[in-house]
Amino acid sequence: MFKTTKGLVLREVRYKEADRILTVLTQDEGKITAKARGALRKSSRTAAATQQLTWAEMTLFGNRGKWTVNEASVLEGFQGLREDIASFALGSYFAECLEAFAVEDQPDPELLQLGLNSLYAVSQRLYPAEKVKAAFELRLAVLSGYSPALDACAFCGKEQPEDPILGLDTGGVCCRACRKAEFGNAARLDAESLEAMRYIVSAPAKRLFSFRLGEESGKLLAMAAEKYLQSQAGRSFGTLSYYKQF
Repeated sequence: MFKTTKGLVLREVRYKEADRILTVLTQDEGKITAKARGALRKSSRTAAATQQLTWAEMTLFGNRGKWTVNEASVLEGFQGLREDIASFALGSYFAECLEAFAVEDQPDPELLQLGLNSLYAVSQRLYPAEKVKAAFELRLAVLSGYSPALDACAFCGKEQPEDPILGLDTGGVCCRACRKAEFGNAARLDAESLEAMRYIVSAPAKRLFSFRLGEESGKLLAMAAEKYLQSQAGRSFGTLSYYKQF
């Protein structure tokens, strides 16, 4: 069975002498694994389109649950990522996160759109990288079913918690003075970073990064979003450690 679809290459692994094994987040099939035969040969017509962090149109051949790339062409190569090692490292982190949260063979257009928009924003330098990273992390958690409860303090009910903190395990927010043992691990926020989180949770996809934040509040948001996603994933990400080297 042949199928033409569009997909974002999240990961590529060399196989034998000239093949690639790809993890692709596709429009129609969700996350799949596909073999790209001969993709590493200089003469290969699929070489460029089967690189990591490439948005491509692919013709796939499916047989007994296994996919092979028959043809592929680049739709967006995110060239800006390839011209700066820190940007590529951040893009690789996004890809690892998407792979971790995407469900095999289950289409998720919102998850795919988040990945594409975030990679494009970093590639084109549309916003500061740490701003894009924080918005990506929090929105990924939301789309994966881990939306934090940010409306009010979990204990006293204040809509504007005093000296707010985010529960990394519980996903709630509370005043620092109200914190109880069952709230678990937490990350510090302030009023501005809390408002930014509330915006990210519900903003239209095309305006996800359209919020303003002061430097100190931005640092609080960045740390909280990163810790929250890792807590919900129940794991760390090797590409994040690599990105932080830059």
